[in-house]
Order: sequence, then C-alpha cells, then structure tokens
Amino acid sequence: MSVQNFEVGEDEEGMRLDRWFKRRMPALSLSHLNKIVRTGEVRVDGARVKTATRLAKGQSVRVPPLKLAPPAALAAISPADARALQDMTLYEDRDLLVLNKPFGLAVQGGSGTIRHIDGMLASIPNEHGNRPVLVHRLDRDTSGVLLVAKSRKIAAELGEIFRSRQAKKIYWALVEGVPKPAQGRVSLYLAKGPGMEDARMAGKDTGTREKLEKMRVAKHGDEDARHSVTYYAIVDKVAPRLAWLSMKPVTGRTHQLRAHAEAIGHPIIGDPKYGGAPAGEPRRHDPLRMIPEGVERKLHLLARRLILPHPRGGLIDVTAPLPPHMQRTFDLFGFDAKRFDPIENAPE
Repeated sequence: MSVQNFEVGEDEEGMRLDRWFKRRMPALSLSHLNKIVRTGEVRVDGARVKTATRLAKGQSVRVPPLKLAPPAALAAISPADARALQDMTLYEDRDLLVLNKPFGLAVQGGSGTIRHIDGMLASIPNEHGNRPVLVHRLDRDTSGVLLVAKSRKIAAELGEIFRSRQAKKIYWALVEGVPKPAQGRVSLYLAKGPGMEDARMAGKDTGTREKLEKMRVAKHGDEDARHSVTYYAIVDKVAPRLAWLSMKPVTGRTHQLRAHAEAIGHPIIGDPKYGGAPAGEPRRHDPLRMIPEGVERKLHLLARRLILPHPRGGLIDVTAPLPPHMQRTFDLFGFDAKRFDPIENAPE
C-alpha cells in the first residue's frame, strides 16, 4: 500500500483523527496509529497533528503505507442481519431509521453479548461505507421504538433534539397491582446502586453484574443523584392484580421507568431487578398483589410511541406494535390496544 490522501467528508466534520481512522480503517491497530501520528507520517493539510485533532470538512488527510490485518480477520457483513433490520424497520427515509427492537436483543455490546443492534448496523453501510448511528438506547428486555441516524451529522441533530426535550416518548407497561391515584407524576432523584461502576468494569461475572447494576432512589445533593420525572396514567386494569399503564418520561435516566414503578410500589411485571415477583408468586408485602398464571416471565415494557421534529422539517411520529409476550397478556385479560390513552393529555 502506497501513500494515500483522503478528503474529509461532510459526515466526518468535527470527528477526532483517531476515530476517523477507526471508521475508515478499522483493521489498523491503535498502537500503530499512535506511532505514525507521533512520527509525523500522518498529516492534515500538510501539517503535523495529534490523534485528538478535530477534522473539518474538505481537509486532506495524508495516510502512509499501513500494516493492516488481512481481510479474513475482519468481521463479515451479515446478510441475515441486514434482513433482520429490514424486518424491524417501522419507518425509513434518507436520513434515519426507526426500528421495532424485539425483547431480549441488546442495543449495544458488552461482556458476553455477541449479537446486538449496534453490531448489526454494520450490515447496512451507505454508498460511502458509513454505517448508521444509534441516537438513543433501550434496555435489552424493553421492546419497541428505537431511533437510528444514517449519518453522524443527523445523529448530532437528533441528539440535540433529545437533550432539549423536544422528543415526546410514550411507553406502555403492565404493573403489579393498581396504582393510586389513577393518574400521577413521579418525581425522584436516582443514583447508581453501590458498586454499579465496579461491576460494569469487572470481568465476566454477568450474574453479579446483573444484581449490582440497579438504580436507587437518592436524596437531592447525594453523589451522582440526578432528578427524574415521569407522568403515568392507568389505561385499563384487572383489580387488584395488575394495571396497564401509559408512561411519559420527561427525563431520560438509566432504568427510569422501571425504578419509578418500583418506587411507587407497583413494579413492572417480569422485572426481577426492580422488585417484580416470578409469575404465579405473590409479593411478600402484599399477598393480594400476584402475577396471574399464564403471564410470561418477561419484562412487560414497550417503547410504544416516539414523536419528535425531523431535522429537515416536519414531524416524525412512529408507533410500535405490542411484542408477542405482551400481546398474549393483553389477549388474556381482554385489553384493547386501540383504547384511548389518557397520557396523551399529560404535560410536556
């Protein structure tokens, strides 16, 4: 391989040099990159740079001959993943994708996680070889609407829309018991549970990590405490056993809806991490509150609907169908997914 010069594209505006190399030449090791940058073999518009240098559109990056891993060492693009993503797609245009994430599929990789949405996105690069970018995340066992940008530029614009709270998110959940009042607002400070960071950095003891990675209710002023707000409304119920809630999170904290449901004494069905009881077993503090037989031991939480401004104008409004296990529970109790959702009138 001889010396090459690459022009920085519009989608690479503001990208760090090391990330640019990772994107363009994923087989290049970090140690080799550091060496050729340190010795001045890599130049931008003829000038020496550092790996943290930010690039601008139209700049020329000089790349010397490289020692790259053979093509066989690179992960192959999977046609099966491309088809799976196509089956998940609820909406698509030239800028973004809206996927219906199934239960049990992780959004990003981690210890022991081989298949995930982020990895699958590598199977659908655009004509320039750039892969789509995640805009937000859902828990592995949460189903429903997931937004993906087709470029870094659109991802940044959508990220700002989320940060400025212009995005309206509606979730559906089935919870143990029937909350009172029927419509309410949960406002709490949440913080990571003891040892959460240590567990995440620890080896491969996923069982231990699952036990420790939990948010806890905290006090204002506590270290790492962040304010969280959720509006909820009962759509239907089977008193006193369970209720179908529509939930609108105003903030976007880790495990927010699951932690809020537990905090008000009505954990989401199928959520052992946040106080849910196994199917058919009563909760210790209230023998009346029991998950009926026939309800599957899966998290009953759906990212039902997402409404937000499109970066190019107009509005995105996408609704996800019930996942199979929630549909079976709805059928079991005669819940109608077309029923009026009172959360629509909740404050923004």
